[in-house]
Amino acid sequence: MTTRYSFGGDEHIFVECDEEMSLEAFFKGLSITNALREAQIRGVTEICPANASFQVRFDPDVIAPEDMMRELKALEAVAQSAPATLDTRIIEVPVFYNDPWTHETGQRFRERHQDPTSTDIEYTARINGLDGIDGFIAAHSGAPWFVSMVGFVAGLPFLYQMTDRSRQIQSPKYLRPRTDTPRLTVGHGGCFACIYSVRGAGGYQMFGITPMPIYDPAQQTPYLRDFMCLFKPGDIVKWKPIDRAEYDHTVAEVDAGRWMPRIAPVTFSLAEFQADIDGTNARVMEALNGH
Repeated sequence: MTTRYSFGGDEHIFVECDEEMSLEAFFKGLSITNALREAQIRGVTEICPANASFQVRFDPDVIAPEDMMRELKALEAVAQSAPATLDTRIIEVPVFYNDPWTHETGQRFRERHQDPTSTDIEYTARINGLDGIDGFIAAHSGAPWFVSMVGFVAGLPFLYQMTDRSRQIQSPKYLRPRTDTPRLTVGHGGCFACIYSVRGAGGYQMFGITPMPIYDPAQQTPYLRDFMCLFKPGDIVKWKPIDRAEYDHTVAEVDAGRWMPRIAPVTFSLAEFQADIDGTNARVMEALNGH
């Protein structure tokens, strides 16, 4: 798809890299927004990357809208000529799958679900041809996930599974949104996973819960003292299945200020990934073993 540019009022330009999400579309948007950030164009006030698009806010009193559009299109040509590589980090996120809290919440809202007779995780396993809950957990945690955007509510990451399309987990949102979702629920809607950073309404399927805070506006959590939101676009996530005992222990360590997530630097190449998906994923996840 040819990149589509459009104005959004007097102060915004919306850029659609593709009509559907893919790692190629994500990298295209990320490359352009990174180039825009490095160019430090006067008048640019905000850059907001999304799954397969991005939006730029600018001050029309500093840079004319037509000039801003011209600058963006020039940056696209520069970004597209560069190799699609990313120096980023991989973050291990522990998950207590099939936990009692999301289970209880799901039961309260079964009339809003496609299958009121099963749980979210059982339903998603079945429609994806996976062998029950254990098969689902293996598929969900077996490959890393890209953070493609952060937003909707503060600190909430949207994650895209790093595998070929035939193996990507797909699951629809609830027929009608819930009015409640536990904080730190690991959810899923369409092809995207997410972590609910705060308690509130939601419509994604609920698969488990993490003991790991990802958003702290008070910045009291040791690993969130520099910035209140953990994730940023381009981060890679590795889910780690844990049981109730490890969940409870981690919560206690977090509350005591002693727990730190496992995070490792990693370089990701889109060309290498396209040539060998499983080999690239294994190399990326191996980086955690030294941290």
